[in-house]
Parts: sequence; structure tokens; C-alpha cells
Amino acid sequence: MGKIGGTRNYGYGKQLAWAGKSALKDRYGEGHYSTRATHEERWQQFVHYLKSEGINDARKIDKALLNQYAEQLKTEVNSQAMSVSYAQNLLSTVNVIVETLRKDEVLHLSPVDLVGVRSHVRSTVPATLNRQALNTPLDLLLKNGQERTAILVQLTRSLGLRFKEASMLDARKALRQANRLGRVNITQGTKGGRGKGADRWVPVNKENLAILKQAALRQPKYQKNLIPEDKTYVQWRDQAYYQWRTATKDTDIQGFHDMRAAYACERYQQLTGYPAPVITQGRRADKAVDRQARAILSQELGHGRLDVIAAYLGT
Repeated sequence: MGKIGGTRNYGYGKQLAWAGKSALKDRYGEGHYSTRATHEERWQQFVHYLKSEGINDARKIDKALLNQYAEQLKTEVNSQAMSVSYAQNLLSTVNVIVETLRKDEVLHLSPVDLVGVRSHVRSTVPATLNRQALNTPLDLLLKNGQERTAILVQLTRSLGLRFKEASMLDARKALRQANRLGRVNITQGTKGGRGKGADRWVPVNKENLAILKQAALRQPKYQKNLIPEDKTYVQWRDQAYYQWRTATKDTDIQGFHDMRAAYACERYQQLTGYPAPVITQGRRADKAVDRQARAILSQELGHGRLDVIAAYLGT
């Protein structure tokens, strides 16, 4: 059973959960709040498993135990109780923390070999497709004085923006565009940059216009984005991710990307007259209409390839 020499949990504390948290701080330092919080959450699931097996010391973790844990995750994946990507992430966290605790890679796991290959086709309906799912977490953010994060959440849901795009949006300029043209051009924070002349226009309705007005009011006076004046983008991202994860911990909402997928599904129905394939477990729209809708969404979401849209809509 693993290494038994040395002190309990390799000197990282008496409790397994605390040992994992301390190891992450040792590995990443004081920064990387979002990364550390994500790993801590996943590690907690492994800790529950260890305790169910009577393990209360990380020195008793061995390869057989890890393979047994992976097999349990694979069973959940096969029964569709868990996504392949989440199972892989759980095992990746075990790798990160166990290797940090032990200071070696002897027990390294291969998530792909153990639980399968990720599918890039969405198979679950985004939780925020029903906008009421946002009410409780948004109320929590506002109650805690986290208005800026609440606005970013609404921008990602209403305009289908990535978190970085929403953070770097010049809300005052976007509001002027929306009032004049009924659409906004997304130019900052885009993934991989934009080619010359590659405008990315996103339509704005009355509800979206109200959110843009809130964002414009919240935007620092002398800035052209929504990032707090006293923070870098990375500092702001880590803070906002932590706030959103805390607000949604008792929900089915999977990060900011859930809102982007919900936007795509909502727009697909507007464009085709049919629910997105992920909702109906298959395409109902005519093939040509479906393809045209995907082409429009590819442009609105800032992707260069139609096949990527399956990650939002299903296939």
C-alpha cells in the first residue's frame, strides 16, 4: 500500500482534504485561485471515496486503489450518470495532488485510457436554457455585492460571449451600436484573435439591451472594458470564477460555458423553428436549414468551423 514512511499525508496535515488543499497551495502559490478551487472541489470527491475504503492517510494510496476509483468512474460514465470529460477531470486532479504530495509520478494515471475519450458533441441540455435557473445564483451574487460578476453572467447568457469577451467588452460602445443597429460587434478578447475584416456581429433584443445598459453603467469611467480598475484580467477572472462557482455549487450549471451553450440552443430554435438536437436527441429541422443555422451560430459564437457547433447544440 503506497509509501508508508514519513509523516501522515506526507507532512501536509492530518486530514486528507486539508492535505490536498495544502499541496495545491504548495504547487501553485498564492495565485491561481480558480484552478486551485476547481481542484479542491474534485479532490473532495476522491477523499469521500478514500474514506469509504477506510483510507485516511495519503501514504496508503497505491495504484490498485487508484485503478479501482477509475473503474468506479467508468461505471458512472457507462451508465450516463457522469460525462467522460468530468471523469477525466476528476482523475487529472488526483494526478496533480497525489504527485504533489509524493513528489514523484509513480502513481500517475492516464484518464483517457481509464475512462474513455471525450466527445466533443454535447449530450446534455445546458441548465441555463431555462433562464429561471439563473435567478437564485444571480440573487446570491447581488446579495454578496458581486454586481460585476452578475453582469458578466448575463452578458454570456444573453449574447453568447466567452467570459473573456464579456470582460473586455466596451459596454458603452456596444450600447451605442445596439441602439443604432440592433446588434453589436465583438472585437476584444476573442479566441485566437480575428482576421482582418472578420466582423462578428451578435443580434440584440430588448432584454439584451437592458443588460448592456447595466453593463455600461458599471464600466469604469476611463476604461473600454468591464475589468475592475485595480485588477489584471487574470486576477479578475480568478475572482469571478470563484464567485460564480460558489453561487452555483448547489445547481446543475457547469461554469460560464453553460450560458454560451444555452444561447446557442435558444438561437437555434429562433433560426430553425425547432429545438436544438441536444434537446430532442436528434435533428428535427430540415438538413439545409440546420446547416444554415449552424453557419450563422458559428459566426455569432466566433468559431471558424461548423463542426465545432456540435459542442453547443448536439448533432
